[in-house]
Amino acid sequence: MNLSQKLDSLTAPGALYKKEADNALRCFACGHRCLIREGKRGICKVRFNEKGKLRVPWGYVAALQADPIEKKPFYHFLSGENALSFGMLGCDLHCDYCQNWFTSQAMRDPASDGAGRMVREVSAEQLIALAEQTDSKIIASTYNEPLITSEWAVEIFKKAKKAGLKTAMISNGHATPETLDYLAPYLDGYKIDLKSMQERNYRQLGGVLQNVLDSIIHAHKLGLWVEVVTLVVPDFNDSNAELWEAARFLAEISPNIPWHVTAYHRDYKRQSGDNTSAETLLRAADIGREAGLNYVYAGNAHGLAKEYESTYCPGCNKALIARRGFIIRDYNLTENGNCPHCGAAVAGVWTNEPGNVKLNSFGMPRVV
Repeated sequence: MNLSQKLDSLTAPGALYKKEADNALRCFACGHRCLIREGKRGICKVRFNEKGKLRVPWGYVAALQADPIEKKPFYHFLSGENALSFGMLGCDLHCDYCQNWFTSQAMRDPASDGAGRMVREVSAEQLIALAEQTDSKIIASTYNEPLITSEWAVEIFKKAKKAGLKTAMISNGHATPETLDYLAPYLDGYKIDLKSMQERNYRQLGGVLQNVLDSIIHAHKLGLWVEVVTLVVPDFNDSNAELWEAARFLAEISPNIPWHVTAYHRDYKRQSGDNTSAETLLRAADIGREAGLNYVYAGNAHGLAKEYESTYCPGCNKALIARRGFIIRDYNLTENGNCPHCGAAVAGVWTNEPGNVKLNSFGMPRVV
């Protein structure tokens, strides 16, 4: 059985589409809104038209791990907790520097055909049980692009919510309003990649900039907790002008949206050029702060990001969550998510049991 046969056997009827003439389907799981004719596949290669019915990925994972939520990265979403992170195969973009290319480019790049060996059949109930076994308070759809497997995510998220878990997606944000509306009743946190503010750059990666900008706005309006990541790539999106444009766009939606500027390293098909320096990250973070964002973080530069690893009070500027990389070294928010010094609210989704936050440098819950 080859990869396409294997993945096609692990599918179910889809929900995010409408019928067109001649048994064609218009899929709106992602911003491409593919017209999929009978017997054909969408751009993602994992959603396909079988006799006028949409089939979508279901009932498997290709990656499964309990991670610190900071690794996603979410810094204002149950900080210090574990997230049971699951991924499938496929993506609607084809970024040439993708760090998860082996799973994301399956069915598109023959070099990813071996990803089929990672596929494990699993039920939603088994994933919820595993989340409880790994002391994970969050279950997250990640690693590949979760928008194209939204129906499976909702199946899992429905059961997760009933079990008292929070839910999250780590996404490129190349979404549609219909899909975000479909997800919203079962989704708590949505991390979006804002890869560039230039349309030509998004075209190079296989997407449309406006779809991502609209998704950030719409997700925020829906009340999802939104954090945005920009992977800062030298000579691609690292000019002061472009970084300023991204930061101002976010600040105009809400100055409380956390913006993570993270370091790129050569990967996949982009094996030349410079990796992102710590100096470039600090410059990008400074721009975010100058643009009016309250919470700016520099990632993938553990120990080199200075104050941009930790969370500070927007009122009195006291350090409230001290981090080094994914490690929480100190946690000083109240049970209501306020600063204990001045009482200012810190935007986010926080635990109501701050004394139980795990300080990972000690490998044990914080004792107060």
